[in-house]
Amino acid sequence: MTETTPTAATDQNLRTLHIVTWGCQMNAYDSLRMADLLRPLGYREVTTDDADLVIFNTCHIRERAADKLFSALGRLRAVKDARNGRMMIAVAGCVAQAEGAEILRRAPYVDLVVGSQAYHKLPELIAAVEAKHAAVIDTDFPAAQKFDFLPEAQSSQGAIANLAIQEGCDKFCTFCVVPYTRGAEASRPAAAIVAEARRLVAGGAREIALLGQNVNAWHGEGLDGKIWPLSRLLATLADLPDLARLRYTTSHPRDMSDDLIEAHRTNPKLMPFLHLPVQSGADAILAAMNRRHTADDFRRIVDKLRTARPDIAFSSDFIIGFPGETDADFAATMELVREIEFALAYSFTYSRRPGTPAADAPNQVPAPLAHARLMELQDVLRNQQHAFNRAQVGKQFDVLFTGPGRHPGQIAGRSPYLQPVVVEHANLAQGSIHPVTITSANPNSLMATLNQEQIAA
Repeated sequence: MTETTPTAATDQNLRTLHIVTWGCQMNAYDSLRMADLLRPLGYREVTTDDADLVIFNTCHIRERAADKLFSALGRLRAVKDARNGRMMIAVAGCVAQAEGAEILRRAPYVDLVVGSQAYHKLPELIAAVEAKHAAVIDTDFPAAQKFDFLPEAQSSQGAIANLAIQEGCDKFCTFCVVPYTRGAEASRPAAAIVAEARRLVAGGAREIALLGQNVNAWHGEGLDGKIWPLSRLLATLADLPDLARLRYTTSHPRDMSDDLIEAHRTNPKLMPFLHLPVQSGADAILAAMNRRHTADDFRRIVDKLRTARPDIAFSSDFIIGFPGETDADFAATMELVREIEFALAYSFTYSRRPGTPAADAPNQVPAPLAHARLMELQDVLRNQQHAFNRAQVGKQFDVLFTGPGRHPGQIAGRSPYLQPVVVEHANLAQGSIHPVTITSANPNSLMATLNQEQIAA
């Protein structure tokens, strides 16, 4: 591909941009960074899909991801045709990485396909499309990390911000496409992370969530030139004076080291809520998944974390109907769920992903049976979430307020456990943190009143 150097924007070449984001928090972060890359070229974001440039930032975790993309592309084709082709359509993210050439074959009106590791080249790729008047594809895995090429200038994410510190995966779970779409595990250096955190805080962030496909596998170059573990990075970020809260997601049980568990005891800015995917409670299924931990390993990690931080709560992921799952295996998962008691959980039936070992595994579980098991599990998980929310009634804790609530006169925020919290008739600044008392619990949110000393103030 011949590279064309893009030029800065002028008032005469301002263009509109619409990004459709599917999938994980990492994808949401990537979409923000794409917008940051394109802003100097004159692109301003709009909410409609008749923009000059529409980017689909895709996720490939679920089986119907590609179908969802092609359905959306088909609808957009009519918009592009109505504009006599004066629209650029780009596909980015994990579906682009996995199915680049196939996308152009099935949807030849797509102008650009850019993989999850190449989006930092968007300006030059767009220039190439415009110069060649032909589609461009880039799904390479460059040796240099894309983070090294992203602009320092970035838009504010508000009071709660995401910061990618690690990408890729070396675990090769048999159901997962991430190693093939995001590449090998790579950790950003601490200096770059701290610098970005400072910029986010300067832009109004009071809480930062550190992101990675296996975020607790982060082992990056520290400020002293040595390799640091995640616990050391968290301690360094906790020293930022205007940063009030820290989180990290998504974790793998194998990388929950003792020093990271101890950080939940000693780091006051680390919130008492951890997303720790277990996937199954049956050792036979965990082995078939290549998770390399057992159900009892998971139990021991939870026990250690609860000893270090008694008020900690957990969310998790579950895959039901994995090939070979028996009634006894499913019963073991249900036993684990009832024993741990999760504040929140995400659960799905197994989704076959082409190219993964499990896709061709024998003893595929019939879809009706997998669905019935999922409904049984979700009923228990839903009751646990409701019980956790109800248990907060009468408690007092600090809430980070993020903006107006759904109804007039409301202001909403987030609890230490990431629950939405709503207060009526309060005039509080976005990004402010105030103590509240929880008065009632809904299935997915909490109602609260400001504490008396706050009302007096």
